[in-house]
Order: sequence, then C-alpha cells, then structure tokens
Amino acid sequence: MRRIGLLGGSFNPAHQGHRAISMAAHTALDLDEVWWLVSPGNPLKEGRTDMAPLGVRLASARRMARAAPIRVTDIECRLGTRYTVDTIDKLTRLYTRHQFIWLMGADNLAQFHQWRGWRRIAHRVPIAVIARPGYDGAARAAPAMGWLRRFVHPAYQARQWTRWSLPALVLLRFRPDDTSATRLRAADPAWQRHFLSHLGDTLVRKGESST
Repeated sequence: MRRIGLLGGSFNPAHQGHRAISMAAHTALDLDEVWWLVSPGNPLKEGRTDMAPLGVRLASARRMARAAPIRVTDIECRLGTRYTVDTIDKLTRLYTRHQFIWLMGADNLAQFHQWRGWRRIAHRVPIAVIARPGYDGAARAAPAMGWLRRFVHPAYQARQWTRWSLPALVLLRFRPDDTSATRLRAADPAWQRHFLSHLGDTLVRKGESST
C-alpha cells in the first residue's frame, strides 16, 4: 500500500510555501508521495478574474515541484469532479492499493464547514492540518473543528495515521512559511508570462505526437 498525501488547491501560482508544507508533511506522515491536485476551478472562488488558466497553473506547480517526491496532477479535470468530496470518492475507488490522507492549511480548516460533504470527507480519509501564521485561532474556533475536535490524534503519532479509525485529524506544526499566492500576484501581476511559453511548447508537442 502506497501512502499518499493529497494537497488540493488553485496553485495560482504554486509557491515555496506549497513545497515546504508538502515536504514537511512527507516526513512527518512518512509518505511515499504528495499529490498536488491542481483544481480546474474552486467553487468557493467562482467569479474571480485573477485566476490563471489551468495549463499555466499546472506549469507553475510542476516547476515548483521539481526534484521532490511530489506529483502534480490535473486528475480532477480528468475525473470531471469539482468538489473535494467527489474527488476523494473516485480516488479511493480507483486506487485501491493507495492509502490517502488529506492535507490542508489551517486557513482551509477555518472554512471547512463550507465545503460540500465535509463530514463525508472526514469519514473517507484522515486529515492533516498544517498550521499557518495568523490562522491558528480561526482554525481552532471553526465550526467544523467543533465536530472534529473529538477525533484529534497527537502529532507524535502522525506516522501511524494508516491505523486510525475514521474520522481522524492530526494538527501538524512546522517552521512557518508565510508565502502567499495573493501577495505574489500583487507583486507581479503578469506572473503568468513566465509559464506561457512553456505551455505553448507543451501544446505543440502534444499536437506533433497526435499527428
């Protein structure tokens, strides 16, 4: 059984913070690999005008994940899922020799109660919450945490997550990384240009291989 951490998100763009928490979770949870699920469109972020095309965000994620035990995937697009609960349902059925744990930042835990079928997610896979600067208070006071609190396991048992009964939650704290995609976009509004040429080359290669 392969031990896989799932980190979903827009990756708009992918940044060092994504890589740092993935590598720290890889060690703390004794994972074989972390999968970055680059979302085709986050339902909680509909209507945003600063969302880069999926291909650009994938290229950004692949560059950031180089030389790391991280697999960048557009599997949600290929599965036709928009909600995490549906993605997890399909992944657990498709990959029967994989054991999955959902990775999320404390900022996501603060709004977890807004996710479709969030209790079902907790009944399908363990959840590891990674502390983020400025969000710990909101995460611990979150409506979802009021229900999840009884299922929390101590961090020193994190490597045993495959043995836990579900629901199960572990709170992990690593060296903080306050990198923010919002601040990166504000600092470089034209950040997508760094990946457009790469995206064009990829499309050309796909076209050549299909002829």
